[in-house]
Amino acid sequence: MIDSLKFSIVMILFLSFLASCSDRISTLSAPPNEGLDLSDEKLDFLGITNKEKLSSASKRALQWTDEQLYNNDWYFEYSIYDLDGDFAYEEGVVRRDPSAMIKYEGKYYTWYTKSTGQTDGFKGDIGKDKVFPWDRSDIWFATSEDGITWKEKGVAISRGEEGEYDDRSVFTVEILVHEGTYYLCYQTVGGLYNKRVKNQIGLSWSKSPDGPWTKSPNPILSPSDNGIWKGDDLQDRFSVIQKGDFDSHKVHDPCILHYKGKFYLYYKGEQMGESITFGGRQIRHGVAIADHPRGPYIKSPYNPISNSGHEICVWPFNGGIASLITTDGPERNTVQWAKDGINFEIMGAVKDSPKAIGLNRTVESEKEPLEVLGWGLTHEYKNYNYQYIRGFKTRKKK
Repeated sequence: MIDSLKFSIVMILFLSFLASCSDRISTLSAPPNEGLDLSDEKLDFLGITNKEKLSSASKRALQWTDEQLYNNDWYFEYSIYDLDGDFAYEEGVVRRDPSAMIKYEGKYYTWYTKSTGQTDGFKGDIGKDKVFPWDRSDIWFATSEDGITWKEKGVAISRGEEGEYDDRSVFTVEILVHEGTYYLCYQTVGGLYNKRVKNQIGLSWSKSPDGPWTKSPNPILSPSDNGIWKGDDLQDRFSVIQKGDFDSHKVHDPCILHYKGKFYLYYKGEQMGESITFGGRQIRHGVAIADHPRGPYIKSPYNPISNSGHEICVWPFNGGIASLITTDGPERNTVQWAKDGINFEIMGAVKDSPKAIGLNRTVESEKEPLEVLGWGLTHEYKNYNYQYIRGFKTRKKK
């Protein structure tokens, strides 16, 4: 009798639990019908024929506003074209990761990563070999009168002296102009370039885009120091005891924007023990904020501020910050916007986009959402060893 009573109680509790789970699943998977536009016109437009049997996707679609449906200002298509002069492809030379373009005394300026020779990888002597196309690089700059034919002007930022934080490579540069001073922020690698090396972010400044440049004696941003490697194999970056923050391994692709009286340093974070998720690398973006372009930069407590993305591509718009999210993560190939520069929402999606975009900052970014994406610079792989800088232009997707 007692066992039978116990069994009955257990079954009642179990069935109650299942009912509770079912209610929660139902609530999560299908928005309620209240507030939906079930007009014949809306149903016909969306191809919904049975308003009594609505899927979750149909319910979400019925909540779309006309502004969401017909506003294509955040959508684009693009094409890529060759550039002339020193940006034409050159065998044996790597030119990649162009910065945004600015204009000075009637000429466009851009800065970029430059190296020579093929990539050897990590199998040989990493003390002598070139392990990535951007290894053993310096930052060069070029000018153009029309944005098509470019003249290489020389080295802007060279690698540091032996023992300095940037003695191995300086690369992936961006430009900020503020109150008559030019600031270049960029990635740095010091020492041996093994797979566990922790990239940092450097800064240099000048009163002229032609230089000379004063280099910060120390990095302005470093990876978080809370991951723990597993074992001592410097060529194994996937084995960890603790992964740490989203940027525990590397801070990449810096871009500084002057925003609301402060300086927002947007960057890509790479985590120790990086995984493959949603069909791409586990890459996210962060931001660090300072009162002065030279820092000190304090990482936002809201980091990471994206769950997807690769190279940083950000610009001011409508009192906030817009961001193009590419390549990796569940929200890749979307254009996002944050009213506060931190809490980004998806505004539009694109089929694909140029890589390593050098924005055209000579135009008025507040005019339209994608004004700065009208035309600009990108890089393309001729092969794994050699890349070159090309141009791109976009058009609105109709």
